[in-house]
Amino acid sequence: MGDVWELVHAERAALADDLERLTEEQWREPSLCEGWSVHDVAAHLVANARTTPFGIVVDMARARGNFDRQTQQGVQRNQGATPRETLSRLREVAPRRTGPPAPVDSRLVEEVVHGEDIRRPLGIWHDYAAESIERALRYQARVSEGLGGGRQRAERVTLHADDMELSIGDGPQVHGPALALLLVISGRTAALADLEGPGLSLLS
Repeated sequence: MGDVWELVHAERAALADDLERLTEEQWREPSLCEGWSVHDVAAHLVANARTTPFGIVVDMARARGNFDRQTQQGVQRNQGATPRETLSRLREVAPRRTGPPAPVDSRLVEEVVHGEDIRRPLGIWHDYAAESIERALRYQARVSEGLGGGRQRAERVTLHADDMELSIGDGPQVHGPALALLLVISGRTAALADLEGPGLSLLS
């Protein structure tokens, strides 16, 4: 296993390169995150990269303990006046090694899942590092949904990746690309079409 932060930094840089080619209209496209545009998700990633354990305490106080409000306020604070300004901020924070008080693998989840929140609606394909997907999938499968994970979804089935040696769980099998498994247990139903197996109805 390599340095997780190097994987995170590589994904941030790759997403910034993809965003560089977007039109103004594409920045306004709805992402896979309900209610958020591509621009909103990019600003959220800037906010996450700037987060520190102390800073998140301050932010939660500003939001009066409401996590959803805190997240939305982070988007508003970190979104530039134009997409280009937000992209510049994303490139600026790409090498940072800060984040909320959570395991570093959670940063991979953010970069991969939110990367797909942006890319899938725009028809952009990206070749993620296998280690990034595997670590993110294993993390999501063991962390509660209340903490941003997907354990309650994952524990209903056996998740079997067709493109790597990875199988998690002991219920009815769901199989397909590891990336699709990660997205579905993270609540992105758009990836259900990429999966098969007798356990699929339990996820959908």
